[in-house]
Amino acid sequence: MSWHSMYKSSKFRHVYGKAGSREQCYEGIPITHSVHDNHFCAVNPKFLAVVTESAGGGAFLVIPLHKPGRIDPHHPKVCGHQGSVMDIKWSPFMDNIIASSSEDCTVRIWQIPDGGLRRNMTEALMILIGHSRRVGLIEWHPTCSGILLSAGHDCKILIWNLEEGVAVKMIDSHPDVILCMSFNTDGSLLATSCKDKKLRIIDPRSGKVLREADCKSSRVNRVVFLGNLKRVLTTGVSRWNTRQIALWDQEDLCAPITEEEIDGLSGVLFPFYDADTHMLYLAGKGDGNIRYYEVSAEKPFLQFLMEFRSPAPQKGLGVMAKRGVDVSECEIFRFYKLVTLKGLVEPISMIVPRRSETYQEDIFPMTAGTESALSAAEWLSGIDRGDVYNVKEIVLSHKQLLKMVFKQQDEIRKLKDELGEKDERIRQLELELKNLRNTKNGL
Repeated sequence: MSWHSMYKSSKFRHVYGKAGSREQCYEGIPITHSVHDNHFCAVNPKFLAVVTESAGGGAFLVIPLHKPGRIDPHHPKVCGHQGSVMDIKWSPFMDNIIASSSEDCTVRIWQIPDGGLRRNMTEALMILIGHSRRVGLIEWHPTCSGILLSAGHDCKILIWNLEEGVAVKMIDSHPDVILCMSFNTDGSLLATSCKDKKLRIIDPRSGKVLREADCKSSRVNRVVFLGNLKRVLTTGVSRWNTRQIALWDQEDLCAPITEEEIDGLSGVLFPFYDADTHMLYLAGKGDGNIRYYEVSAEKPFLQFLMEFRSPAPQKGLGVMAKRGVDVSECEIFRFYKLVTLKGLVEPISMIVPRRSETYQEDIFPMTAGTESALSAAEWLSGIDRGDVYNVKEIVLSHKQLLKMVFKQQDEIRKLKDELGEKDERIRQLELELKNLRNTKNGL
């Protein structure tokens, strides 16, 4: 097999990670010491939310994204839960709405005022009660703003209709604790991993298990759908106690398409998939590095690109929605890394190096907008619709546009100066040539 058949050229081959400067970081945050395997961080273009240590219940901070720096120790918190907060997720459709789950067996929906909190928030917009044990996971539906899923340590998944504030479905096909949930692109399928070492593809509306993989030789920890590729990726631990990833066909879970061992470290490996660029990022809990791959429907399926390295271990990672990245810097992905020992949240930008300052259409295709594609009633009745796509305006803020304009004007000015210098040089050469001809004719 030739080198060219194994490795294809890629416009993302030279993507690199860039850690934010100290002025861009958020310092003095009492990040939670919980040992639960979760991110404890959520971010959108308006706010950064971080689960914190607190006495007498659970709490999390909500910080306006444009206010980095040292956080006041008395900064207001969202502190309505009676137990530790286990998971937080911003609504993909409304930047002021955030959901949280807790050891108090409840899920709560909060509405954050524009500009952030001025005092502690204890009154939730909605309290969802239905689990009998602590609730470890929550997941928003990708195309319907009125549907939210929660998974508890009672081994049940509840589907909530937020338009009515009630649980409309209970999925009880897991005999042990659910470790991870992932929707496919249009929200018609749900993939789960469980402590019983099984990977399941479920119809969330009926609760029926459509396909099941019994991973006896390995332990599956995390699962994620890979966009429209009809593939599912899992991370876990092999029989030799090494961390590994596996790629599956969502229509056939008899055996993985491919498996790859990563390393011998013990932290849970979290996968993050960018459907716009078909890039997969792998970040381990307690690691300082982030690996990234390009995913394709054909061999080699997973092509390793590069690795971002940092000496500080990560407790968890928040991911910015694509509409919040800085396109003027060719930023295609952004993490917010929790560093517990320093009480620090550090942004890490994944950047495609480009010389041109113009908008790079090939690396910023249409991306999911904030408009819900259907109502909760429509989805529950069996209707599926994909994301409502918005083009450039969803990722270009006024500030970013001005920045791009100024850079282009500067580039035009430099090109004009170079052109003027070349014109002057041409005139000098023409004069020298004329003098040489005159001298030759005189001889």
